[in-house]
Amino acid sequence: MSIRPRRSVLYMPGSNARALEKARTLSADGVILDLEDAVAPDAKTAARDQVVAAVKAGGFGAREVFIRTNGFDTPWFADDLTAAMAAAPDAILIPKVSDPDQLERIGARLLSTHADLRIRIWAMIETPTAIFNVRAIASAARDSETRLGGFVLGLNDLSKETRARQVPGRTPMLSWIACCVLAAREYGIDILDGVYNDIANAEGFNAECVQARDLGFDGKTLIHPNQIEPCNAVFSPSRDEVAVARKMIAAFDLPENRAKGVVQIDGRMIERMHAEMARRTVAIAEAIEARTS
Repeated sequence: MSIRPRRSVLYMPGSNARALEKARTLSADGVILDLEDAVAPDAKTAARDQVVAAVKAGGFGAREVFIRTNGFDTPWFADDLTAAMAAAPDAILIPKVSDPDQLERIGARLLSTHADLRIRIWAMIETPTAIFNVRAIASAARDSETRLGGFVLGLNDLSKETRARQVPGRTPMLSWIACCVLAAREYGIDILDGVYNDIANAEGFNAECVQARDLGFDGKTLIHPNQIEPCNAVFSPSRDEVAVARKMIAAFDLPENRAKGVVQIDGRMIERMHAEMARRTVAIAEAIEARTS
């Protein structure tokens, strides 16, 4: 089982050359080189050129590299997409995706320009329309031409659009968040939680990471390097979890248990589906260890 850890994915402003250089040294699993919110209108073109040059230069190691374009309805989108395709990052992150047709049009553009086949498309879910259409958007992953690899939640924009308040525990948005996780899992794509804005509130950040992990997210998007290590810690399987997972796998791998749907381990009845979940836990742990060794 080959799995890529996406515990921590940090936004970096595309207009800041020092930030782009620093992105090559941080312990985040991924970096989003941002051409949208972090860049002023009069700096868009220069930021685009700078990001393309940084991605082509490489040096990001095992970190997954995303380029976030400006939105469909902006004058920069077409040029952003063209430039991002030429740079060939791991993924291109598209803001404010609200229906699957947008992804199909991008897929057609990638196909017609013979863009590098490794490039994935990720969609930001950050509008009321996107929430209503989230299953349909996720279903675009069935069409390989869309290259849909995952969702990123944009809860700041969603809060602005709906007037829902961002409070500890995120109760006003929890049903929307859960629907996005369900849609992603239904169609086999990954999903990253939105950012936590109060960078001085370490306790609140940790609590939101724990909530995101427990809801089923693969990781969280971040806005400050200080958030990377605590985020990685929450989304990494603990030693005890890995030990228990290995024990489950070993039990089901015994010749006498290979045909069984349930086995007993330490007085507990364990179903085969738990062993399948355990294999993913071990795969994630091994992928994380491979990155740090």
